[in-house]
Amino acid sequence: MKTALTAICTVVLLMTLTGCQPQVEEKELLTDGKLLLAVDFQQGKTLRYKFLSRRDIEINWGAMKGGSKSGKGKVDKVFESVEMVVAYTPIEVDPFGLTTIKATCESVKVNQTSPTGRQHGRKDAVETFAGKTFTFSVNATGKIEDNSELEALIKEAGEKAFRPKTKKGKIKEPDMIGDFIATQWFLWNSISSIEKPAEGIAIGQTWNSQLSVPVTMILIQARNVNYTLDEIRQSEKGRLALIRSSYSLPKITPRIWPLPYSGTFHMMSGRFGFLRGYKALSLEGQGEELFNIDAGRIEKYNQQYEMQLRSSLPMGLSGIVPITVKQKLTMELLEDQQKIKK
Repeated sequence: MKTALTAICTVVLLMTLTGCQPQVEEKELLTDGKLLLAVDFQQGKTLRYKFLSRRDIEINWGAMKGGSKSGKGKVDKVFESVEMVVAYTPIEVDPFGLTTIKATCESVKVNQTSPTGRQHGRKDAVETFAGKTFTFSVNATGKIEDNSELEALIKEAGEKAFRPKTKKGKIKEPDMIGDFIATQWFLWNSISSIEKPAEGIAIGQTWNSQLSVPVTMILIQARNVNYTLDEIRQSEKGRLALIRSSYSLPKITPRIWPLPYSGTFHMMSGRFGFLRGYKALSLEGQGEELFNIDAGRIEKYNQQYEMQLRSSLPMGLSGIVPITVKQKLTMELLEDQQKIKK
């Protein structure tokens, strides 16, 4: 990937500045202090990452407005997390076109410390991703061009989020599929969202994007992201770009990721099914990422934000219930080794 962008810069500069001269190195091309940030892959070389998404949720019945005061002072606390290990192996590498990558979800672990209304004995639908594989293609800037296999897996998992049909109609279990989407659908977002990647990025320069907001309740929500190249660190692994990010609430949430469910359903089980009419009121947070410039890969990231919601009681009851969601998303490279052939 970096090879393609470097080659483009080389051709342009040699034609306009020096004519037919020996090819110069990448670090000599961007003489205005800008750096080239681009993903890079080696065919057959597997990169394995651990993803963690965790939420602390508070439902403040005591602050409910317009309803009964019987819940005065009561706050329900819900904790939920999902940890995933996913391995990525490039199977077809084209530095000037599309690179095809095979992803294997090696493990999925869900932890919920408070009951959410799940039917006894049923696993979270996100756990169905364990052991699944999918391929996707990435262009020379790191943007994912074809995610159709992943989208099919997401919809397949969405079907597992429903109980068998009963007389009460179609009932959905709470699930954390959105957390899987938040980590996999937006891989390399910080790099692929650079508007003019071939021109490079200078320290202090900013650029914008949007990411999804994973939640257990029925709510489609995005967050604005403002990226900043903060500094360059030297390490034994290579030069590391520290990319900081800040998050805010958009006025409109675009449909930039797939929905796991289709059609309609009668109800959702648990406390998040009892409440409805969820609306995000505010979202604030920040994060940071280490991107290995020389290796063309993310080493780790950490994203944290707090979102304030309002929800309403079912029809026939009145009241607005405030909800606070504290979210943390992390990604960490576990190992860097050649794929072992069995």
